[in-house]
Amino acid sequence: MDEVKVIWTTLARKQRNAIFDYWNNRNKSNRYSIKLNLTIYQKIDLLKSNPLSGIETNFEPYRILHFENYGLVYRLEKDLLYIISVWDNRQNPSKLKKLLGL
Repeated sequence: MDEVKVIWTTLARKQRNAIFDYWNNRNKSNRYSIKLNLTIYQKIDLLKSNPLSGIETNFEPYRILHFENYGLVYRLEKDLLYIISVWDNRQNPSKLKKLLGL
C-alpha cells in the first residue's frame, strides 16, 4: 500500500477544536489539550501504518479508533484516510448515526 494521506473533514476539525476549547476553559490551562492533540496524532500515525486497526462499526464503511474518552471515526478509500469525526464516546451512538447521515 502506498503512503496513506490523511484528510480531515471540516466537522472533525471543528469537533477537535471544540474539545480543546472545552478542556482549556475547564482546566484554565492548555496542558491537557496539548496532551490530547499529541495522542490524536499518535493514533493517526498508527492508522497511517495500519489503516484497519480501528474497529468496524455498524455504520459501514466507517471505522473507529478509541483513545481515552474519544474515538476517531474514519473512512478509508484506497490510500486516503478521511477523519470524519472526533467522537466523544460518552454520547448516544444514535447521535453518531445521525451525524454520519445514516
